[in-house]
Amino acid sequence: MTAVTPKFVTLVSGLPRSGTSMMMQMLDKGGLPILTDRERAADDDNPRGYCELEAVKRTKDDASWLNEAPGKAVKVIYWLLKDLPDIHQYRVLLMQRSISEIIASQSVMLARRGETGADVSAEQLERVFVKDLDNTKRWMASRKNFEVLEIQYSDVLTDTQGQAENIRCFLDLPLDVVAMANSVDQNLYRQRS
Repeated sequence: MTAVTPKFVTLVSGLPRSGTSMMMQMLDKGGLPILTDRERAADDDNPRGYCELEAVKRTKDDASWLNEAPGKAVKVIYWLLKDLPDIHQYRVLLMQRSISEIIASQSVMLARRGETGADVSAEQLERVFVKDLDNTKRWMASRKNFEVLEIQYSDVLTDTQGQAENIRCFLDLPLDVVAMANSVDQNLYRQRS
């Protein structure tokens, strides 16, 4: 990438099943190092892997993993963003996806695992997701150390190179936009509205 390591941490966030793994893979192929421990193996729901770092789940008690995060990308599910310490600058790629697609994707994933989800209707779950995401956006907007780019999952699939260029400009990094775009597998868009 560059001789100078960026001072900010790139965060890929959003609701579960919103395209965060796809975005991490795009960044990786584009030349931005990603933080992942590969503990969560690839499966039928994410055949290319989840690109997660288990230490992120323990950030509230131990944020030491952030010492190696500037200049890299890490996936942080939306409800854990508030656990991040204020001492770092963050640029957030916030993945957006149709709530109905998210719920359908989660249902398929849970069924494949033989699990049941929360005992709530799809309508209730949609209200919770919308409210939580709105609260998270307002919270990030109130923080001086957060910059956010909202990215529509469907836009990444319909204008892959254009979205990769938007991400490159937002991060202001010399990412390989063509490699980012080529990493997107349209066949993995399985639950559509």
